[in-house]
Amino acid sequence: MNLKKIMSTSDSWGLLFLRLAAGAIFISHGAGKFGIGGGNGLEGTAGFVGSLGFPLPMLFAVLLASSEFIGGILLILGLLTRLAAFTQVIAMLVAVFLVHWSNGLSGQGGYEWAMLLGVAALTLMIEGAGRFSADRMMSK
Repeated sequence: MNLKKIMSTSDSWGLLFLRLAAGAIFISHGAGKFGIGGGNGLEGTAGFVGSLGFPLPMLFAVLLASSEFIGGILLILGLLTRLAAFTQVIAMLVAVFLVHWSNGLSGQGGYEWAMLLGVAALTLMIEGAGRFSADRMMSK
């Protein structure tokens, strides 16, 4: 695995703003899953993950909360952006197809928000962190 290639990125200003917004949202969602500032905490998250049929629900709850919380921090810093975004793409695919799909695109419980966050993460995974990122500084 070529770390320099993973950390390479464009000089885009738009990716900076996308990173900051998506990172803040993911941090907020992940914090709740850890029980920080409200939310159901790991026990509640594990219960929900288990209800979706995942084995080892506490393990998957920790992975999900970490992906969102730690991954969100990494997005804001622009550090290991592609890796952090990849974990969030997986989380949002699960959210869209296993949690929200049956509710339709919009309205109560719809998948529009999870889809938008997933596409934001996918964009960062493909394009990299953009301007003013740790990835950009370290790849030079």
